[in-house]
Amino acid sequence: MSQQRTGARSSRRKRGLIRRVGIVFPVAVAAVIMIIAVAVGAALLAPGSGAFNAAEAIEAVPGSRTMALLDSERDQLVRMTAAVRTLTVVAEPKLASPAQVAAANPGTSANTVSTGSNPGAAFVPSTPPDPNTAQSIAYNMMASFGFSPSNYFGCLLDLWNRESSWVYDAVNPFSGAYGIPQALPGSKMASAGADWQTDPATQIRWGLGYIKEVYGDPCGAWGFELRNGYY
Repeated sequence: MSQQRTGARSSRRKRGLIRRVGIVFPVAVAAVIMIIAVAVGAALLAPGSGAFNAAEAIEAVPGSRTMALLDSERDQLVRMTAAVRTLTVVAEPKLASPAQVAAANPGTSANTVSTGSNPGAAFVPSTPPDPNTAQSIAYNMMASFGFSPSNYFGCLLDLWNRESSWVYDAVNPFSGAYGIPQALPGSKMASAGADWQTDPATQIRWGLGYIKEVYGDPCGAWGFELRNGYY
């Protein structure tokens, strides 16, 4: 009877031990595995490790975000370098001498004198034109508009030489401007006379009035013509 009891107690102790071992052992194994995994992960991700360098190498593969950023920075550097090479030093502009102005504009003289009322314009010395010409009509008419012929006729001569060559029926094929002063439209000159289409004096009278009203004097009109190609 005692042997049976002893055997029963021994059997219960074995089963209890097995039950406790069966629970504790898997838990311990799992804990060990987790510890090992954490340690290995920390070693792999540490800066300077082979795994970290491998991650960097993967990021450097063409098409990756890092490579795209590097390409963008390189392109920006190339553009900045090219822009720097194209920069030029802008010096203070130099004014042309009267001789240079005369060479560039054959109708002017190297002895031009700047006018106070029209900055940038200049007197163009000239001699009285031949009589019985459109130029002589203008020369004799200028004083009535307050223009000194000796000071301003040279500018007027150059201006209307360029515009119409002093031809009373000259027509601009592009704009339709007409006559010696190239009025646009030509019918504007009717305010100076009904014969505006055929009489040089009527055209010149209108042209001198237009110049005085808009530019102040013929040299002001000529300066504007030189800068813009029209007046």
